[in-house]
Order: sequence, then structure tokens, then C-alpha cells
Amino acid sequence: MSDYLPRDAPVQLIDPTGAVQADEVYAAPTNAVLLDGYRSLVIGRRINDQCNALVRQGRLAVYPSSHGQEACQVAAVSALDEGDWIFPTYRDSVAVILKGVAPAHAMVLLKGDWHSGYDPHDHRVAPLATPLATQLLHAVGFAQAAVLKGEATVALAMCGDGATSEGDFHEALNFAAVFHAPVVFFVQNNKFAISVPLSRQTAAQSLAHKAIGYGMPGERVDGNDLAALLSVLEVAVERARSGGGPTLIEAHTYRMQAHTNADDDTRYRDSSEVQDWVARDPLARLRAHLVERRLLDERTEAGFARDAEAIASDLRDALNADTPADPRALFEHVYATDNPQLEEQYAMLRGELERSGGEIR
Repeated sequence: MSDYLPRDAPVQLIDPTGAVQADEVYAAPTNAVLLDGYRSLVIGRRINDQCNALVRQGRLAVYPSSHGQEACQVAAVSALDEGDWIFPTYRDSVAVILKGVAPAHAMVLLKGDWHSGYDPHDHRVAPLATPLATQLLHAVGFAQAAVLKGEATVALAMCGDGATSEGDFHEALNFAAVFHAPVVFFVQNNKFAISVPLSRQTAAQSLAHKAIGYGMPGERVDGNDLAALLSVLEVAVERARSGGGPTLIEAHTYRMQAHTNADDDTRYRDSSEVQDWVARDPLARLRAHLVERRLLDERTEAGFARDAEAIASDLRDALNADTPADPRALFEHVYATDNPQLEEQYAMLRGELERSGGEIR
């Protein structure tokens, strides 16, 4: 069981200056993988910036930014095979988009139109989850079902540090370990659960140390180092796929912006703390590494920027279009078949709209 204990220091393969840090266990990804990863980082940062702008324009109701956490978002998707599933949180929009969901569809929940704007089966992406840790139980159940069906599917269960204080987190880990379910629990420890710092959430040495209590390995990784994230996640995914059971990975990162646009982070943290993390920016780190090795030039970088802008443009166009209001939609999908109570409520609404001159289909 001592092998299940995480390292004292998070795994790091590229330091904040872009220099290589050799590791005896985890191999660095290839240059091609890192270059493609940088492209995804650029896209992720542009998505975050665009969504923040759309909030200010009133086109998104709320946006939980993953600015500064883009390496976690990219690695979560890149480490999986096409048939694997991710179970995201509300802050994982970038990962959802990189998994193939159309940007406009990924934003439906945050716009306030529907609970989910996409079919999860189309891209193997569970609905974005606003309640903390509920998606972890879904991931475990899904993974166990895949085992019973004889499928080689891995479920990546994503959450933040705040979710580790929820009962669902512990139930999910316990079930996954007991049943040897092919799940990777990926905790993005960004140091705050809204305004509550990690020190007020747990007295454990690290969140990864919680793994051994359930009988699974835990690992700590630099969450702003894409190379280390990819390597650690790929080992855990392969372990799950080959029947080795679940793994808990704690990625040490930082939430550079407020919890959401409704949050005032100046009330609970100093700006100097935020500035300390600027030097650890995942984009700047990988860019420095690629430039130093002459793997990234201005032409290639400009191409990545154009790719990112095209996605941002599509997102703007989609969200700037008003969604036609259909009162009947309030009653759809409540039950498989409408019942008398729903029909009665619909008739009441229709009468009110007709009296006020409103339209109804």
C-alpha cells in the first residue's frame, strides 16, 4: 500500500521557465504532442476571454472561468481515447469544447436556456454539472456499467478542491475502489472553494493522500505543466483500462480570476497572491519551452491564434442570436408522457398569455 502514497512534491516535467525537469517514472510527451497541446492551450485561453466578454454583454448569465487552469482542461481530453468519457464540472467548459462539443452548445447551461445543450452520447461528454461532486458518482456508475458490458471504456471524473468536502466525493471513491471501476478522479486544486481556502477544507497533507484510505493510488502533479499532466494522466488512464482500478490525481493549479462574474475575489484573497501565480502561467511556460527548442515560430503561432479566433467568432455569433421563447418548452421532457397535471398547468399558462396578448404555439 505504500506504493499508493503520492510524492511529497508534485510531478513536474517542465518548470515555470520552460526548462526540462527529468523524471525517473514519468516520460515527457513527444514534441508533436506538446506542440498540439500548446495550440489547444491558446484556444482554451481565447474561449475564456471571449466568454468573459459575453458575460459583460449580457449574452451569458454566468461564466466560471478556467483562466490559468487551461493545462488541466487540455490534458483531461488529450489523455483519453475516443471512446472514453469525461464527467465535467461547471468550470470545465474548455475541456467540453475540446472534446468536440460545439462551443455554442457547451454554453447553453451558462446562458440559462437548458440544463444541457448537447447530447452526451454524441461526444461522450456528460452534462456540465453545477452541483458539487454529483458527477463523480455518475462517472463511477457509468464505468462499472462499461465493465459489465465488456467495454474498455475509461471515465475521467473531474472536480475541484471544494468537491472533495462533499459526501458524494467519498462515496464515489469508495465504490470505485471496492468494485475496481475504470475511473480516474481528476481534482483541479485551484486553492479556493469559492471563498474558502484549502486550509479550511482539509487537514490532510494533500488531497491526493486521501486516495490510500480507499485503497487506490494517489498522485500529485503540477497543474500548470501540460507535459506532466499528460504523462501522469496517461499512466492512470492506462491503469484503469487494463483492469488496475481507479486513481486519484491532484493537480496543483490556481484560479486566476473570480469564482464567477458574481464573485468579488478581493474580499478573500490579496492581489499579490494572484500575481505570484502569473509567472506560472501554463501558456507562457509551454511557449518558452517550445521556442527554446525551435519548435514554435511566429507563423505557427499566428496559425494557432487564427484557429482560436475562429472558435471565438462562432461563439459570439451563436450567443448574439436571441433564442425564440416557446412557453410549451417549459413542459417538455418533464415526463416521458404528459400527464393531466401538466396539461392543466399548460392550459393555465396559455390562458394567461392569451389574455395578455402574448403568443403561444
